Amino acid sequence: MTTVHDKFYHSGIVKKSIIINAQHDIVWKKISDITGLSWVLEVKKTVFLTKKKCGIGATRKIIFNDGSNVKEIIVGWENGKYLSYIAFSGLPLRAYHATISIQSFSEKTVKVTWQSFLNSKKMTEKQFSEFLTFMNLFYKDSLVKLKSSLEKMDQ
Repeated sequence: MTTVHDKFYHSGIVKKSIIINAQHDIVWKKISDITGLSWVLEVKKTVFLTKKKCGIGATRKIIFNDGSNVKEIIVGWENGKYLSYIAFSGLPLRAYHATISIQSFSEKTVKVTWQSFLNSKKMTEKQFSEFLTFMNLFYKDSLVKLKSSLEKMDQ
């Protein structure tokens, strides 16, 4: 017999998009700077863990304001289009694969999409649901911060 308190592995997807009124190249320059995460909520500092600074194989450590840190490696990259990464430590997950992509609509309008697949460490369904809610808000608020910073720059 199982109870609601039993812990299992859970999978989910988080996907948020935002329209930014700025030139494609400016937006790509910002999101492809993998240690320039001033637009991501609660990031205190980001450092390279490899000599490689961009593209597949570049590795970073993100240190958050609360002292926690996440290590990630770039696993997909197409200049001007997208970058994909996986987290290999620091999250309550067995798997985290995310992609940030950019699509132009006009000379000064782009859509940025941040999407991830997550697979939890053992946790209750309620714990995983709360984590997904947190991640949805984290992506949404970080993208709003990105939009705000880029639209100010492009004035």
